[in-house]
Amino acid sequence: MYDFLVDLIGNEIIAAFISAALPVVFIVPFVIFGVLMERKVAGHMQDRLGPMRVGYHGILQTVADFFKLLQKEDIVADGIDKKFFNFAPYLVFAGSYAVYAALPFSSKYIGADIDLGIFYIIAVSGLVVAGILMAGWTSNNKYSLYGALRSAAQIVSYEIPTALIILSMVMLTGTLSLAEMSEMQTAYFWNWNIFGGAEWSFTKLLLIPFMFAGFLLFYISSLAEVNRTPFDMPEAESELVGGYHTEYSGIKFSMFFLAEYANMFAVSALVSVLFFGGYHSPIGYVGNTLGLEALIPFEQVFWFAAKGIFFVFVQMWLRWTLPRVRVDQLMTICWKYLIPYAFLNLLIIGIITLI
Repeated sequence: MYDFLVDLIGNEIIAAFISAALPVVFIVPFVIFGVLMERKVAGHMQDRLGPMRVGYHGILQTVADFFKLLQKEDIVADGIDKKFFNFAPYLVFAGSYAVYAALPFSSKYIGADIDLGIFYIIAVSGLVVAGILMAGWTSNNKYSLYGALRSAAQIVSYEIPTALIILSMVMLTGTLSLAEMSEMQTAYFWNWNIFGGAEWSFTKLLLIPFMFAGFLLFYISSLAEVNRTPFDMPEAESELVGGYHTEYSGIKFSMFFLAEYANMFAVSALVSVLFFGGYHSPIGYVGNTLGLEALIPFEQVFWFAAKGIFFVFVQMWLRWTLPRVRVDQLMTICWKYLIPYAFLNLLIIGIITLI
């Protein structure tokens, strides 16, 4: 994308700025839509309607809330390390935002088409942990500190099964590039990795159950990575008030919200790239049918966003379906079940790919 912008504009600095700013054009509207979607999903699952007053069926409620947060007073309590307290929410968002550089929205738009895309995402997402720890420690609040320590332990632990599943997909595809992984799953849905990949063979049939197992393990781990129910221990309103962002208000509080929903879509997009064809259509492209190849990249963006939003919806669905686990259960699920199963899945996929 950067090279295309350089050719189009002719100025490298402007091209770099536009390329870096483009994810914001997606993230901010998605967060506004995602918060409304969460409230509507919650409402309908609880036999009510959710926001209904601002705009048609409440569609402008989140926009109103966003502008309200911008106008809120920035309250900073005594005893707080103001420098790092103010910096923490922006560091958390920076870690979430940086992930979008390697996400392939279409064959024509990838922020940075690097060969180590999946490795880059694993590495840069660690900034979120540092920001959350910084927020909890500098808040001078016991609830915030508890939430930050829970989050650090949770994210670091669940990164292990996540990395093991990613490694198994790297073994299967032979690449760390998310764009190349997507291109390997082109044409139709039966070529997706969840069904064993593009090449039909006896080996592919053997892979299918382990692909489904890998998907489930990865999705469960991703819920913990983004602190979503049933793994929302870092916030745990009934125990910790608001967890690591208890002391935050106004725009700094909204940065945590931006980061949370940006992370939700990022892990959902990663699920779609690894297992469900990435930006490819499950049934072919209208552009090919009409002979309009220029339409295909726009279709790819649509399918990429649609798959990601679907898995975000499942996260919301689970939030209002499952109870929160205890801290000891959280660690037990990871260390006694997910890690051994993910390692076993890795070994079996490795053996099958050698056949």
